Amino acid sequence: MATLPSVLMFGWEFPPFNSGGLGVACEGLSKALSASGVPLTFVLPLKIPISASWCRFVFANETDAVMTKEQISKLFAGYQSHAVESVCLDEYGIPSRVSASISGSLVQRVKAYAEKAPGIAKKHDHSIIHAHDWLTYPAGIAAKETTKRPLVAHIHATEFDRSGSDNVNKEIFNIEREGFRKADMVVAVSGRTRDKVIQKYGISPDKVKVVHNGVEFPEGNPDLPKDLEVLKRYGNSIVLFAGRITLQKGPDYFVALAEKVLQFEPKTFFVVSGSGDMEGEMIREVAKRGLTQNFIFCGFLRGAELQKVFRAADLFVMPSVSEPFGIVPLEAMLSDAPVLISKESGVSEILSTALKSHFWDIDDMTDKVVAILRSKKLKSHLQINGKREAKTIHWGNAARSLINIYNDLAPYLEPTLKIA
Repeated sequence: MATLPSVLMFGWEFPPFNSGGLGVACEGLSKALSASGVPLTFVLPLKIPISASWCRFVFANETDAVMTKEQISKLFAGYQSHAVESVCLDEYGIPSRVSASISGSLVQRVKAYAEKAPGIAKKHDHSIIHAHDWLTYPAGIAAKETTKRPLVAHIHATEFDRSGSDNVNKEIFNIEREGFRKADMVVAVSGRTRDKVIQKYGISPDKVKVVHNGVEFPEGNPDLPKDLEVLKRYGNSIVLFAGRITLQKGPDYFVALAEKVLQFEPKTFFVVSGSGDMEGEMIREVAKRGLTQNFIFCGFLRGAELQKVFRAADLFVMPSVSEPFGIVPLEAMLSDAPVLISKESGVSEILSTALKSHFWDIDDMTDKVVAILRSKKLKSHLQINGKREAKTIHWGNAARSLINIYNDLAPYLEPTLKIA
């Protein structure tokens, strides 16, 4: 029986210190890989107060003081922002006592992280290097050049997804392309993301494999939030948006949808859970359209609090302009919420029990939302069958696919590597 490879995994964020799906995916994948018997060391740029029974954490700034939860949240909160060159120390509220190796622009911090990678790679045993998104590709490349071990570049979102167009940040694009070129294998979270890596970055199709994300079944069955429970008690409906409030996620289309739905179902409330660089713009647009009394902004929710909101929702809507995968709809389905997702999302490739529309087709989305709000039978069908389907899309599937890729890259390698 073949020995499982040991993995040195480079990430940028990890729950509960995450701003979006990247951290959730890293947690789910690392846990599932460990459950399959893969020894795993997870590397992060900053020393943060976390631990996990399934893997060993290593921090690039190991000698620095542990940051507070508030400081880390501020640091990570805007890493997906398109205006990377403007991201600086003061904007994120990072105190001056934090190591100078992580100060400056986000790209500078990415490069500083990479500078620590060779020392980390020499110190920790591994037979495969696995790096997540452009933020960690330079670190993965540096580790590979040091230990000569195969590199897997996992892409969760390209710069084309974040920008919503071909007007990309050239520096980030170049980092992504270099990561894809230097990697021994590129893992994309969906077929549409694979196509972008091939077409936009010129990478050979043979080098890019698809491994769809999964979802972790939530624990418990929390009560509805009291304020939302009161709304529903008086016959109101709830339509939910949950995620980063950025161009990529289509918050402006959600507002346009709300205005149209209210023409047919005036007793509908639109709940927004999330934060991001378009939050202020979204709030202003709601006010401009005279929809304020029908909107509830509840901030960035996670865990049990988000699960409560899912359970209160009559429908979860993800109108993403460009969504490489999209884990949130799966989380909503597991919490008994019907979902409407954009056809521009990777998760639409594998979901059959979900309503689907193009993000720009407000009329079609409106028809589907109104149908759900008016038909208890349709809503029940989507709840029951959606939950059943979501339960089959778990991280264990992704882990098995990754292990096959690891073994293809390093079939004869010893499970550990010691550098003198």
